[in-house]
Amino acid sequence: MKAIVNVRIYDFVDYIDNGYVIFDKRIIEVGHMRDFNKSMERIDGKGKIILPGLVNFHTHLYSSLFRGLDMKTAPETFHQVLEDIWWKYDQHLKLEDIGLAAGMYCVDSLKSGVTAIVDHHAGGEIQGSLHVIRNVVKGHFGMKGLFCFETSDRYDIDLCVNENLDAIKMGDGLLGLHASMTLSDDTLKKCSNVVHDTPIHIHAAESMEDEEHALNHYGIRVVERLDRYQLLNRNSILAHCVNINESEAEIIYGRECIVALNPSSNMNNAVGLFDYDLFRRNSINLVAGTDGLGTNVAKEWQNIYYIGKQAMNKPSGIGPDEIRYHIAKSYELFNQMNNKKIGRILEGYDADLLLIDYEPPTPMDEENAFGHVLFGIFDNLRPRDVFIEGEYKIKDYYSKVAFDINHELVNKLWKRIGGHQLET
Repeated sequence: MKAIVNVRIYDFVDYIDNGYVIFDKRIIEVGHMRDFNKSMERIDGKGKIILPGLVNFHTHLYSSLFRGLDMKTAPETFHQVLEDIWWKYDQHLKLEDIGLAAGMYCVDSLKSGVTAIVDHHAGGEIQGSLHVIRNVVKGHFGMKGLFCFETSDRYDIDLCVNENLDAIKMGDGLLGLHASMTLSDDTLKKCSNVVHDTPIHIHAAESMEDEEHALNHYGIRVVERLDRYQLLNRNSILAHCVNINESEAEIIYGRECIVALNPSSNMNNAVGLFDYDLFRRNSINLVAGTDGLGTNVAKEWQNIYYIGKQAMNKPSGIGPDEIRYHIAKSYELFNQMNNKKIGRILEGYDADLLLIDYEPPTPMDEENAFGHVLFGIFDNLRPRDVFIEGEYKIKDYYSKVAFDINHELVNKLWKRIGGHQLET
């Protein structure tokens, strides 16, 4: 048991200007320094700020071994991005590559203040792939995680479904689907027969091509098609939803699904700007992901704020308190899905904490604390210390979890793909 003292405490709900947190695996006591009189191991916060660890609600861990790889292509459409880049890349991933990629992604995630990951995996070796990822994320790094394999008609469907079902049986799986445009009616029916009440995790209407494919081939839109097959269970994660319409938004709300926004990835793939006002009108729960484009979830929350305004063409279109609400709500959603207690700095919650060097340049109090977080801390979040269930994962900016990159393994992967080798 130890205590962080002389620290600002903020969990997107409550703020304490000069407080303490006593914890082991879980938080035992939180209070003002005037009430602290305990004798125990102390970590002097020296006026720093404590936040809960962040959640990346939609990402692809395998992307970490792609960085710097030149696929020698210039895609003109989103489908070409998939065909010419990502599908050519992920088909070469073996289990050993998947484990290495997961480890490197976890290292970067912790440095970005992310302590929980919702992964959407794809790869050339399906069977056992989620077990490998789980062992790295949860076993080696001690992070929180939810996992799935993106079922798609480019794979053996039975292998995909069984891999997802194995993860679901382990208690940390979702039913992974790639996107409507890569899933036949037969595949959706097969998934519907096994999903029961488990949430799905799917790319939904990421590009207009996905919507056009659904309309041209099935006569209905993407979300309507998923609903037809009774796949939209409560807390299902629909990533992107850049191109949904009002009726689809109503379905998402009615089925109590979650929309995971990935604004940097959307801009990178030029698929459009999400309609924040559409989400707001329909009271849709919003969470943030990186879609494998880095690990900086804090920056994605900033981008949701900025891009949402741009999409509405209205500087006052979104208030900071709306973003604060969605961040706080995102922890509740993750806890519902994973039977965890994270996201609050309160007695009984897991001690998944970030200790951040931040000297407020202007007064900071309970009224404006989120403004300091959104416009100051989130602009360049690099926590000094990261704790997961009370254990150091980052201390004084250095990782406390050993994990080395295997250059030889990466070179073999890049050679199979046809890319350039790394220098060792």
